[in-house]
Amino acid sequence: MPKIDFGKLFRGFSDIKVGVIGDVMLDTYWWGNVDRISPEAPVPIVALKKKEHRLGGAANVALNVKALGAKASIFSVIGADEEGVVLEKLFREEGIFTDYLLKSNKRMTTSKARIISRNQQMMRLDAEITRDLEVADEERLVASITRYIESEKPQIIIFEDYNKGVLTPSVIKQVIEICNRHQIATTVDPKRKNFFAFRNVSIFKPNIKEVKEAFNLIEDVLDQRILEKIHHKLKDELSHSISLITLSERGIFYEDGQASEIIPAHIRNIADVSGAGDTVIAVASLVYAATKDTRLMAEIANLAGGIVCEDVGTVAIDRQKLLQECETLL
Repeated sequence: MPKIDFGKLFRGFSDIKVGVIGDVMLDTYWWGNVDRISPEAPVPIVALKKKEHRLGGAANVALNVKALGAKASIFSVIGADEEGVVLEKLFREEGIFTDYLLKSNKRMTTSKARIISRNQQMMRLDAEITRDLEVADEERLVASITRYIESEKPQIIIFEDYNKGVLTPSVIKQVIEICNRHQIATTVDPKRKNFFAFRNVSIFKPNIKEVKEAFNLIEDVLDQRILEKIHHKLKDELSHSISLITLSERGIFYEDGQASEIIPAHIRNIADVSGAGDTVIAVASLVYAATKDTRLMAEIANLAGGIVCEDVGTVAIDRQKLLQECETLL
């Protein structure tokens, strides 16, 4: 295999336009200390010290895309509420384009508040609406991404599904058809509800838990032979091109019809796995858009997913750290 100029590859990300469509979230972190138990109930008292807002869900995918230097546009439907205002402000601060972000009085902005003490999550409070978009909002969303594709001509579209109702079967089908007509690559990070709705995409990236649930598998150890069979079962259902399956601490598996491999994870000091899937799909999408090299895509995405697990909470990939690890380990 020829030596790869990773510096050149990473610099080239700035020429890539990426659309991210799916369920965006506002992640709020309350940091504090626990010194005693409440006299009112058997629960810890958290003395709050710091509050922080972060981009979550599909918003975190867009953040990872932007962190690597590409041009990211976000597509979703949020509520006309305070959380939506905060989310839009975060997008602007991070340089993520919100020209196509829609608001609806019939939705609320998904928000998740986490209370953390000593790097351990004590509680999570969720506020969300998970029913599917109404037809009028579906039509507005599809129209917005159609305008984007026709005017901006992106290289790749990422579907990030968190089962919050933005990616309905109708939206999924229409957007994939539009992308295929315009020869735009499509990548998917699915969830259980619409798992088999993403037909004819370029890259399908579930995690191993989602695959097991989808096919009712009970095997604890999945070797390469079994994973290859899973790829073919997925391909029978989805007619996609490439399977990219994250295997938690075991690493990542890919198959593209020409080759398949399990790429082992690197040893890490794991602090928090939340948001790792967002990073993997963002990095995989960018590398594939830049190179069309499936194995290189899987290797770099595998590194990136491990790096972000070393931090607490949802964080974007550190571009320089990823570049250094690529140059050292690949």
